[in-house]
Amino acid sequence: MGKVSVRYIVSDVDAAIPFYTEMLGFRVDMHPAPGFARLSKGDLHLLLNRPGAGGGGWNRIQIEVDDLATTVEKLKAAGCRFRNEIVIGNGGKQVLVDDPSGNPIELFQPAG
Repeated sequence: MGKVSVRYIVSDVDAAIPFYTEMLGFRVDMHPAPGFARLSKGDLHLLLNRPGAGGGGWNRIQIEVDDLATTVEKLKAAGCRFRNEIVIGNGGKQVLVDDPSGNPIELFQPAG
């Protein structure tokens, strides 16, 4: 498995960036659009999304996987509940699965 990130849904990405950078010491890794930015602090990657962007409106951790389709099949065979089907975007593929307590986990396979 690859990196683990946290995705926060924020009402205003542009307002959230100075809070995390100037007040809490994060750095901006990328900010390609008004609705998305990736920040980091040490090993923590913080993905900021406006509501509705990034495959759903839930705060969640993101786990990078090498083969999303295989991971999904394994989880389905174990009876896990998914919130959506695999979504394909510019950055890669993602899907949301619930943990046993109903917390969303984003599984992400980067493009390329």
